[in-house]
Amino acid sequence: MQYHVDGMDCASCVGKIESALSRMSGVSDVQLNFATRKLDLTLDPESKTTAKDVEKTIKSLGFDITEVSESHNTSSMTDDSLEAQHWWQSKKGKQVVVLGTLMSAAYVFSLIFPSYGTWVFALAVIMGVTPFVRTAWALAKTGTPFSIEMLMSVAAIGALIIGEAEEAAAVVFLFSVGELFESVAADRARAGIKALTNLIPKNAIRIDSEGKQHEVAASSLKVNDLILIRPGDRVSADGEITQGESSIDDSPITGESVPIHKAVGDTVFAGSVNLDGVIQVKVEKAAKDNTISRIIELVEQAQASKAPTARFIEKFSQYYTPIVMGIAALIIIAPPLFMGGEWMTWLYRGLALLLIACPCALVLSTPAAIASGLAVGARRGLLIKGGSALEVIGQVDTIAFDKTGTLTEGEPKVTNVVGLTERYLSTEGERELLGLFAAVEYGSSHPLAKAIVDHAEAFNVAIPAASNSYATAGKAVHATVNQRTLAIGSPVYAANETVIAASQQAQIETLQNEGKTVSVLIDEGSHEVLGLVALRDELRADSKAAIAELKTLGIRSVMLTGDNKLTAKALASDLQVDWEAELLPEDKLNLLSRMRSNNKIAMVGDGINDAPALATADVGIAMGGGTDVAMETADIALLKSRVIDVVHLIKLSRATMRNIHQNVVFALGLKGVFLITTILGITGLWIAVLADTGATVLVTLNALRLLRFKGSDE
Repeated sequence: MQYHVDGMDCASCVGKIESALSRMSGVSDVQLNFATRKLDLTLDPESKTTAKDVEKTIKSLGFDITEVSESHNTSSMTDDSLEAQHWWQSKKGKQVVVLGTLMSAAYVFSLIFPSYGTWVFALAVIMGVTPFVRTAWALAKTGTPFSIEMLMSVAAIGALIIGEAEEAAAVVFLFSVGELFESVAADRARAGIKALTNLIPKNAIRIDSEGKQHEVAASSLKVNDLILIRPGDRVSADGEITQGESSIDDSPITGESVPIHKAVGDTVFAGSVNLDGVIQVKVEKAAKDNTISRIIELVEQAQASKAPTARFIEKFSQYYTPIVMGIAALIIIAPPLFMGGEWMTWLYRGLALLLIACPCALVLSTPAAIASGLAVGARRGLLIKGGSALEVIGQVDTIAFDKTGTLTEGEPKVTNVVGLTERYLSTEGERELLGLFAAVEYGSSHPLAKAIVDHAEAFNVAIPAASNSYATAGKAVHATVNQRTLAIGSPVYAANETVIAASQQAQIETLQNEGKTVSVLIDEGSHEVLGLVALRDELRADSKAAIAELKTLGIRSVMLTGDNKLTAKALASDLQVDWEAELLPEDKLNLLSRMRSNNKIAMVGDGINDAPALATADVGIAMGGGTDVAMETADIALLKSRVIDVVHLIKLSRATMRNIHQNVVFALGLKGVFLITTILGITGLWIAVLADTGATVLVTLNALRLLRFKGSDE
């Protein structure tokens, strides 16, 4: 069963609800996500407990609950219940307005009729505290006796008993204002993630088998449906372009701000913006499986997972509150019994201490910062799947990078065209030579052949027609061009077929030492070596800068590759990193396992062939480009596929942890100061309320600062 729960203003509310439901007979697998307000639970059909009992229990705790139907279960954040409302329209807002009006009326009445002022304030207190008493009683019955509602209720009623009606009224009002602030801040924290759902259009234009257009709900689209995307429209589903071409803004998915030209056969994502052309798209994924929905789902899961620090603080608070309550009881009893103190004085101070005891700010200190960190990451194309991953990535001291597709582009590119006969030494001769290479390789599906042809076409080189094309498996490609029989092969093949001069061999070796793959063009008729083409899988544009910045952060980088040592050495030399080459997948695993014994390791790979290594590392990071594999195999996916984003991850994690440490200091520091001033009688009840709610609001606002994180160079 799945519900939406409204009215939660801090992470401790989650614990209250989960604890209450877990104690109910027949209720199991209770999971409540504070960020998304989604409640999942399993209800035993054989149990006497019904869905109405579940709803009644949650409502008794002071929260609103609505069941989510199956048809609207693609994401909790798409539900209308999450629509923004003004603070005065909320339940807590209305409560503050009513209490403020009552207190103002009581104050005015006390000025006109001083002898009745206390009674009017007492009436305001009773009316204001009643909802909190009901909630406190419900929580106590469900196993949470030490709630802030209980502490506040006891303190307010106690203040009434000892004749401090005005101060009791201030306590109730300030407590309500504090809860309202927390609720508003919590809604702000949720807004960053919720905004993702607004990227997907509600409607789509579906084209039927007769070519007619129909406006339908985007959620109703099925695989293989044909949809029309007009200029300015958001793409309504993941799919493949079947007709037309256009510039597509993929920034909602990849974070890349530069539009990409896409044509027939290219993939588009739901939420992307079609800028200038009319395109038809064949739907490849249903609404619940599209890229945006999957990102939202993963972020929801990440929000629900607790970081190690959060788990520690929650456990600590379980002992903290009862201990402080015991101290409050001692303060009330010990001085009057053993030091001759006045009962009323020490009862007052003990009640104030009860308010300070609430650990709300402490419990909120970590999840609030983690939620903001995850939201910032998602907005920047850093898909972090859980608070644990966000916390650990900032602690790593070594990062292992896969070479191909991670540090490099993953596609070979032509770097050199070298003529070896007089005819091909000039610039024009090199263009003719490149044309011959492309002619022989034309039509081949081999990555090197495709790179050569693409390079020739990019430079508008004339490619002559070739005939009698065939390949000698593993050796060479042959073709007849301009009535000449030509062959392209490796230097080893060329050496077996003809004589390579010493100077030519020196050129080949120089290129190979630079980590390049060399192809040789031979005239099979004259046995003459015509020229060379060198190719290399080039480094990503940001690889050098990223590695250099990681070094300044005190992090060691290691390049791991299955490629040959010459290529690895050349690239590692450019990057100035340690390296290991000619590694099989099991070699990578063994190496990472050995490195983990003395270091905290992150592994960065392409998310496909590096899956085992990604799983072995303390944190696995996939260069994803938004692919399914990337989002499923690693702890973190870099949707922009940029190496520099690893640096941004480290900085974001460290900023988040600094924020958490600041929050803990704020929470405990304020409580410690006011604990002492309360015992000494310097501060009273309403100051105690400000100490608690103020700390909570301060912690939340500090966490929200992370939403303005500027750790990247963008």
